[in-house]
Amino acid sequence: MKRVIPLLAVFFLMGVSHPFYMGVCELKYNQNNKALEVSVKLFINDLEDALKKINGKPVDLLQVKDSAQVKKQLEEYIRKRLSLTVNGKALNCRFLGFEKEEEALWMYFESDHCPAPKRIDVDCWLLYDYLPGQMNIFHAETGSSKKSTRLANPERHITIEF
Repeated sequence: MKRVIPLLAVFFLMGVSHPFYMGVCELKYNQNNKALEVSVKLFINDLEDALKKINGKPVDLLQVKDSAQVKKQLEEYIRKRLSLTVNGKALNCRFLGFEKEEEALWMYFESDHCPAPKRIDVDCWLLYDYLPGQMNIFHAETGSSKKSTRLANPERHITIEF
């Protein structure tokens, strides 16, 4: 018994120190504007490291010096790694901007002329090329109907039906 307790403590500490990689994507249908509002939340340090790996130079998302350049990099990164299809039609979204929330960054997109979703197909691999343990949680809302699901690397595709 005396040997088991230290061994359990080591396993517990190993589990606690293991990092957890998660992003959040919120999909909300705005009936008044006939638009799908897309919000993506990723941890700043993970996103900075991924952008550095892709672009070969560091980017500081905490102390942004050139917001136009950062906005361009973020938009390009998200567009290449997240695509949405609503009711069988590819969705084209405008990048509205980004904002910091503690250790995370929210990025906002909005579609034009989107019919009320009955089915949303998501192809997503945000941070997969950088973090093998990445998981992305999806919350979708249309009217009073809400659905949530997740993708864990290497899974890339989900379908949300209302």
